[in-house]
Amino acid sequence: MQAWVNKLWYQGHPLRFLLWPLSLLFAVITGVRRQLFKFGLKQATKLPVPVIIVGNITVGGSGKTPMVIYLIELLRKQGFKPGVISRGYGVDIEGVRAVRPGDLAMNVGDEPAMIVARTQVPMVVGAKRVDAAQKLLSDFDVDIIISDDGLQHYQLVRDIELVILDGERGLGNGMLLPAGPLREGAWRLQSVDQVIVNGVSNSTTATFANEQSMQLQPTKWLPVSTTSEACAPTVNDALVAMAGIGNPQRFFNSLIEQGYQVSQTQAFDDHSRYSESVLDELASGRLLVMTEKDAVKCRDFAKDNWWYLAVDAKLSSSFDKQLLAKINKLVADK
Repeated sequence: MQAWVNKLWYQGHPLRFLLWPLSLLFAVITGVRRQLFKFGLKQATKLPVPVIIVGNITVGGSGKTPMVIYLIELLRKQGFKPGVISRGYGVDIEGVRAVRPGDLAMNVGDEPAMIVARTQVPMVVGAKRVDAAQKLLSDFDVDIIISDDGLQHYQLVRDIELVILDGERGLGNGMLLPAGPLREGAWRLQSVDQVIVNGVSNSTTATFANEQSMQLQPTKWLPVSTTSEACAPTVNDALVAMAGIGNPQRFFNSLIEQGYQVSQTQAFDDHSRYSESVLDELASGRLLVMTEKDAVKCRDFAKDNWWYLAVDAKLSSSFDKQLLAKINKLVADK
């Protein structure tokens, strides 16, 4: 399914023109919804603390989770007490629930499980982000909220909007769902605070006045199993690489660029659930490597020869200064 979608959205498959009427309908529906909030016919909720949206206008992974972790660490260094809210994609959550270290990805979502495992940040997930934010404020000591995704969730008033774009994929064929990958048109990028391009932009990706560059830098290999005492992978080892993220090829390419010998790759759909038997068969006794997002879904049945590569987002000092200046102004005004 994912391969077919890639052909349609990113490789110019002619079927996109047959789907264009549905994209037009999608544009009308979403446009009406935006106008209802703009003119106050649907009520939006403003919170007593600053709200930062980390989202995108495309479907699929673009690097939002590393960006959320970057913000958590940046804000903590400045003395803030951030909390995070998320939809908990792919998980059926009744109401809202707090995410605790050690929570299973199948119960809270893979990105929330990863974020809390890495940072121990206060976090609440739920379909209604306003409810999640209110529970976060009532149950935890936080003074700023980061929303992991939710750019199109206009019920929640936001103070800062950060949009993440995959530099390699850009805006795809530039069409709205389902003919293309866009949730909103490219015009939306002109109204956000920053457009953050993850990786190097391809030749078809437009540049924006509010554009910033983000690079994902590998830090170290960590065992998926918490009890593993095996040696970490080296460039001399033949690796089996797997990834269930928005753009699996990005992970595979990064391994090759670092000089690792990748003998086999296996791409899974984003947010896939894994079983011990399937991954055991894939590894076949060899070193199996994966992303941190995949690892949180495998840690309860991981083998000693399974490893994940931790990465950190890197942005410019100018981005930090601009963001912190706006946050400090928001705090002063409140």
